[in-house]
Amino acid sequence: MIVDNFVDYVKISVKSGSGGKGSTHLRREKYIPKGGPDGGDGGRGGHVIIRANPQLWTLFTFKFKKHFKAGNGGDGSGSRKSGPKGKDVIVEVPYGTIIKDSISEKVIEEINKDNTELIVLQGGLGGRGNYHFKSSTNQTPRYSQKGIPGKEINLTLELKVLADVGLVGFPNAGKSTLLSVVTSAKPKIANYEFTTLKPNLGIVSMTDYRTFVMADIPGIIEGASEGKGLGHYFLRHIERNSILLYVIPVDAKDLKKEFEILNNELKKYNPELIDKDFAIFFSKSDLMDKELLSELEAIIKKDFKKIPYFIGSSINMNGIKSLKEGLWKILN
Repeated sequence: MIVDNFVDYVKISVKSGSGGKGSTHLRREKYIPKGGPDGGDGGRGGHVIIRANPQLWTLFTFKFKKHFKAGNGGDGSGSRKSGPKGKDVIVEVPYGTIIKDSISEKVIEEINKDNTELIVLQGGLGGRGNYHFKSSTNQTPRYSQKGIPGKEINLTLELKVLADVGLVGFPNAGKSTLLSVVTSAKPKIANYEFTTLKPNLGIVSMTDYRTFVMADIPGIIEGASEGKGLGHYFLRHIERNSILLYVIPVDAKDLKKEFEILNNELKKYNPELIDKDFAIFFSKSDLMDKELLSELEAIIKKDFKKIPYFIGSSINMNGIKSLKEGLWKILN
């Protein structure tokens, strides 16, 4: 049984802690019958903190826990002792997580390597003890403040995959197979369209301890930028990749047209995507003999001038080493 543990969109509820009550206490000690007020302040309520965890790559844990509540502050006491602070609740998310208000859909913040922690809700302040209310006209105030209640908000967490290389192509182009041979990832592979419905990530290991992360993005179809074929759901994962690798099978009817359709969908979704560095991998070369491949390469050189490209097969591993080295050079 294969468990699908990649989750990239969840809704959660968070609540900060309430502040503790201030103390109404009058000092009473031997030889000091009228010591006056000495009630301490209530403790601050716990914050709700969203923090990046570099070990996480999915929002899967939120399938089981959707409600987070910080601790309340403790009440103040005599001798001007403040109550203890409420315990903060830490919500850990992977890099690339966007935090939105579920009601207004306004983006609150994005968690990334430059912004690893966010106090999304502050705990309520503790109430002041009666010590603070002593005056020349009221030497023994018998009242104090209540703590400020905590706040509650519903949040939407949306993950955009962060990878060095993002695989872009039509369904059944060979992206998942490529990922499975250059990394230790085990994506679902089958001979039908939309086998991959969620991104798969893997680490490409090379000599001299060189590594980079590759992401298999679900297949794009014409009209994806308008939402066709879950287009918006898939395309948002392409935005965070350092470079793009277009995967086009050698047996495609028109290689150039297939590339132009893919490029156009990215441009319509987000014009900034086509400014990324990219290369093309012409996959499934095992389907052609040497003579046909030679003719194909002549066509590719003519139609894809100044574009870095690679020809290879994930089945017989031809061209895979050159592909990995080529991608490393582009990344560095």
